[in-house]
Amino acid sequence: MIPKLEPISKKAVIIADGDFPQHEIPLRYLRESEFIICCDGSARYLADAGMTPSVIVGDMDSLSEELKERFADRLYVDSEQESNDLTKSVRWCLNAGYDDLVILGATGKREDHSVGNISLLAEYIKIVNVKMVTDTGIFIPFVKSCTVDSAPGQQVSVFSIDPSTRITSYGLLYPLKNRNLNNWWEGTLNEATGDYFKLDFDGGIMIVFLAFKTDK
Repeated sequence: MIPKLEPISKKAVIIADGDFPQHEIPLRYLRESEFIICCDGSARYLADAGMTPSVIVGDMDSLSEELKERFADRLYVDSEQESNDLTKSVRWCLNAGYDDLVILGATGKREDHSVGNISLLAEYIKIVNVKMVTDTGIFIPFVKSCTVDSAPGQQVSVFSIDPSTRITSYGLLYPLKNRNLNNWWEGTLNEATGDYFKLDFDGGIMIVFLAFKTDK
């Protein structure tokens, strides 16, 4: 009998055109990635850091003529105006078979862009495995009850996309007990008490933020 082989995930890093990473953790994801997708103008920051994008996706309205010429062999122009360049890049990854994504540079510069990009994780998790790494922590979306690795004292925030979803937590300093999170602030500023915590919920999507530990 021939054993059934598990599908192999293809990993990639997407750099959005927000603040380029400065913290060691997102920079490590960048350095260790074998495939880097730049959202349009973010390619200039990657080039300034001495790295080369694998592909550049977007309408190219933020890319200089010099970079368009330098990276002409890896431009994928998508002029569709109903989605932003980050979504275009995720869509490109899906079509190319990349299904395990880390998004960097998606926050900063403008708060409306940051909030919009974070909310898009609820859409992306339906089609790919994804997380967003910033200079202060990691956003991870979940579509079902989950166990999340943490560290004692790590700051945690939980955002519910659907306010009608009831959630119960285990291993957080301030427990959520069959609770509806009616606004995004209601699940913020919590804290892990151990090496992991659990979230039980049925339906809906949760986005968890894990803050990097800082020396006080």
